[in-house]
Amino acid sequence: MEPNHFIIFSIVKIFVVFSVLMTIVAYAVWVERKVSAAIQDRRGPNRFGPFGLMQPAADAVKAFLKEDLTPAHVRKVYFWLAPAITMIPGIVVVAVLPFGSYLGHQKMVIADLDIGILYTFGIVSLGVYGIVLAGYASNSKFPFLGGIRSSAQLISYEIAMGMSVVAVFLVTGTLNLSDVVMYQTGGLLHWLIFKQPLAFIIFAVAALAETNRTPFDLPEAEQELAGGYNVEYSSMKFALFFMGEYANVTAASAMMVTLFFGGWSLPFAGLDHPAGPDQWGLGVAHILIFLAKTCFILFLIIWVRWMWPRFRYDQLMDLGWRRFLPLALANILLTAVVLGILAMKH
Repeated sequence: MEPNHFIIFSIVKIFVVFSVLMTIVAYAVWVERKVSAAIQDRRGPNRFGPFGLMQPAADAVKAFLKEDLTPAHVRKVYFWLAPAITMIPGIVVVAVLPFGSYLGHQKMVIADLDIGILYTFGIVSLGVYGIVLAGYASNSKFPFLGGIRSSAQLISYEIAMGMSVVAVFLVTGTLNLSDVVMYQTGGLLHWLIFKQPLAFIIFAVAALAETNRTPFDLPEAEQELAGGYNVEYSSMKFALFFMGEYANVTAASAMMVTLFFGGWSLPFAGLDHPAGPDQWGLGVAHILIFLAKTCFILFLIIWVRWMWPRFRYDQLMDLGWRRFLPLALANILLTAVVLGILAMKH
């Protein structure tokens, strides 16, 4: 492919991935409201558009038109910076996730990094700064308490999440996420959910804590913190926190699909083989498979919110430090021992 065509195709990929991500973020809110309504025997959004499908557009217009207040007592530079920092990681992380095999000669990933997982965790770790800055910049005790609680939570579960993934890369022998997906092709039992079930459980629960989702939404415990770190925010700045949460949840869902559920592949009908240069239909099918898997995991995360009660803060920290961290370390050790024994036999 000529250099100019490569650049144009890469720009198209970036634009399409960003557009799809923002669409999923918008309609994840609609799905959340519909799921909660069904569980609580309500109707949910049903006024704007058929089945309320235009509600995300109405919410966006409302967020833009609301008065944007900046309280006089806040630290203004950090106050404006915090929502952007919270939103950015969820967008940037998807750059290294392979969302398909090939279209023509182009691999369906924006940045095919050999250290993709290290990049992912490096970017994810930046999300805590937005929340901490929001609490600090608000110059008020309730947002500050919410920011401190959130920083402790995110740092705690980020360690468990990172440790859980180490076992996955011991098995696959690579840090490249495209290679991890290729390792899982060739049959259902090649999916890492079957080879590393404990790693998946730790990763999934840690992802809920990292994205402030119930039952780990302690930073926004309304009965204690009057809303948490975003109390002083309004209009589009508040909406960026909201969008950042759903962007991070979507990125976490896509990461789970990539690491544990075969990525873009399905173990039948030849869908577990990369598309050739002339197999555009197969390439599109792989993209749709990845999107379907991601949306299914996202739906499960939404469903969990309305079925589980919130943890106490001491239970949250106990689970992260005294349960998941030792389990993740034990899983790494066990995986290394088993791989060593198998290597000696061969």
